[in-house]
Amino acid sequence: MRLIIGWLVNVLAIFVASKVFSSIVHDGELWVLALAGLVLGLANHIVRPIVILLAFPAVILTLGIALLFINALMLYLTDLIVPPFEVGGFWQTVGAALIIWGV
Repeated sequence: MRLIIGWLVNVLAIFVASKVFSSIVHDGELWVLALAGLVLGLANHIVRPIVILLAFPAVILTLGIALLFINALMLYLTDLIVPPFEVGGFWQTVGAALIIWGV
């Protein structure tokens, strides 16, 4: 049940970020949002802990700000895996990661 709720929250967060930033495109399709939410959830569950462990000194030195960029990296990874889902430039990805992080 927790995985389903997490997946739905990811879908909602990506939808909110796509409404705030016009550079996040999902072609208005619900299945693209659902797939992107699933891939983002898997990336956050599998890849993110490894990246945090590798970047732990940077996380400590920046007092946690590096975690925002790690979240942006997970969003960019989702962009690479799900072709209909597109995220714009670097700062739009960081802004979207901030919104997703907040949701």
